[in-house]
Amino acid sequence: MTEQLEPQGDSPRYTPLRERHEALGATFTDFGGWQMPVRYTSDLAEHRAVREAAGIFDISHMAEFTVRGASAAAYLDFALAGRLSAMTVGKAKYSLLLTADGGIVDDVIVYRLADDDFLVISNAGNRDAVREALTARVEGFDVTVEDVSDAYGLIAVQGPVSEAILAATDAITDVSVPWAEQKYYAWATATYNGKPLLLARTGYTGEDGFELLVDAADAASLWDALVAAGAEHGLVAAGLAARDSLRLEAGMPLYGNELSREIRPAQAGLGRVVVADKDDFVGKGAHVPADDARVLVGLTAEGRRAGRAGYPVVLADGTVVGEISSGALSPTLGHPIAMAYVDPSAAAEGTELFLDVRGTKIPATRTALPFYRRKK
Repeated sequence: MTEQLEPQGDSPRYTPLRERHEALGATFTDFGGWQMPVRYTSDLAEHRAVREAAGIFDISHMAEFTVRGASAAAYLDFALAGRLSAMTVGKAKYSLLLTADGGIVDDVIVYRLADDDFLVISNAGNRDAVREALTARVEGFDVTVEDVSDAYGLIAVQGPVSEAILAATDAITDVSVPWAEQKYYAWATATYNGKPLLLARTGYTGEDGFELLVDAADAASLWDALVAAGAEHGLVAAGLAARDSLRLEAGMPLYGNELSREIRPAQAGLGRVVVADKDDFVGKGAHVPADDARVLVGLTAEGRRAGRAGYPVVLADGTVVGEISSGALSPTLGHPIAMAYVDPSAAAEGTELFLDVRGTKIPATRTALPFYRRKK
């Protein structure tokens, strides 16, 4: 895989699908230094298409790293918060890359391609930080870490009919696992345009779906093939705005909102991701938050006025006890939802809380995450 995306630097970067987005009339926005489609038609239409049928997303801005060598599994156990050595070939696992003092550098998905071969996918805006952290942790391990981000395009097809769309895409051949037998957080191999294609049953929308890792040179033609196969299934192109409202309804954290170097995993409800009894890993011990550290909760409200990131969460007397990290009027549920970090004393079920929406106190109900769960 040799084709490179546009070089990094101060100029905006575009994915291999730029021409496809422009042809569809996309509105672009800066995201981690990339010019990405925020919407094509309307946020609401794209969101609903994913919940009811399927949406196709360009996520080629994400960063990919290979981890290979005899010590690859042991190295990842040390470098990440989870126990990746326990993962079998063919599976994927969500994990966290921590700082030495227990904060979160990034959340990642790790795929075990072979006994000594792993793929790590991280957020676009954290590519440099993840590369630096992974590279700095190789000492003492027989392992090689390589940033291969520029060699690939990454396309997501998400929604209840996503499997039918991929199964109808004749250009995808030699699928190693029958479509109906592919499990969530697992991957299969296939061939596209004579080259290897990785099919991962993963996503960031709360729906069934796939993420397809393809040679960068073939990303545009694969996009076309998927769009053609999805035409009779209601597939629509969807941008970052819909992706954000979908992940919020699904209670999935966004780096820079719910996750940061100042947040410890347990604060974000991700304590389960940390395997604390490993002999050693970066951040061990330091990952435990202070007793008075704010914790992430779900909040719902009535009406149409939604709290946004940065808005205060207050008590009836106006005392500030937290701050919204992500908030929106839920397209699926029809009422405001938010994730917020609040003081432990305000995190209990039944606590009377309010969203301070530009000086107006909106009553809010503490709600378990996720807000939305797809039908099986």
